[in-house]
Amino acid sequence: MRDLTGRVAVVTGGASGIGRGMAEAFAARGMKIVLADIEEEPLEASVRALRNLGAEAHGVRCDVSDAASVEMLRDEALAQCGAVHVLCNNAGVAGSGGAATWEAPPEEWDWVLGVNLMGVIHGIRAFLPAMIEQAVPGHVVNTSSMAGLIHGAGIYGVSKHAVVALSESLWSELRARGPAIGVSVLCPGWVRTRIMESERNRPEAPRPDPGERAAEVEMMRGIIARLVERGSDPLEVGHLVADAILADRFYVLPHAWQNMVEHRMRTILDDGDPVGVAPEGAAWIDQLPPE
Repeated sequence: MRDLTGRVAVVTGGASGIGRGMAEAFAARGMKIVLADIEEEPLEASVRALRNLGAEAHGVRCDVSDAASVEMLRDEALAQCGAVHVLCNNAGVAGSGGAATWEAPPEEWDWVLGVNLMGVIHGIRAFLPAMIEQAVPGHVVNTSSMAGLIHGAGIYGVSKHAVVALSESLWSELRARGPAIGVSVLCPGWVRTRIMESERNRPEAPRPDPGERAAEVEMMRGIIARLVERGSDPLEVGHLVADAILADRFYVLPHAWQNMVEHRMRTILDDGDPVGVAPEGAAWIDQLPPE
């Protein structure tokens, strides 16, 4: 895409955090915005804020873990705006945390993978055929995480690695088939979002019980929460995404964690132990930069 002016962007998880930042960045470039979120009141407030900035904005309540809900989002976006040029599969949750992968109940896996991975899959399946049929340049942005490029992070890390792999496959498939639709995978580090509050939207189900590790888990959550609070402004990330769309750049890494990615890949090539696990059992979080 050479120009974003007048184009239509659909952003899931758009009521706050990175989604809101992308929406504001797109609005500043003259785009029309369709915001989707599972929380109605924050969604309505975000739409009002975008309109106050002079943008054409619409809000649609959507549960990205539900294919029918995402299909409804597509239909509403096309009805309101007539086309979709940029799709941002951004909605995500952190998970409850604390339990080892073999201890987490199926409901935990269903929730995190349902939003973080299936939400992206539902977006691709619902929107790509319509975007291809438009026969005009378009772009798909899938939000992963630096956790999708490094070791660890439990169920969340599993979901984010899958989003990177899915995005790489999508990029290759679109290149092979010829539609003028670009793909980017966004892998941010610490950003000021409400990711640590994502249980506010969790379906009622058994939570993983950390048992004797409860104090350790709570301490770790506090550390991560403080890092998130000191993270980047979501609007800055949004502008990086807009620039990546115009440059047709695939990997979008807003934070300088490349050394960790290189370390992980070097360990794989050298047939070493997984990166981030020290002999004494240190958690993966101990390996992360403090930015």
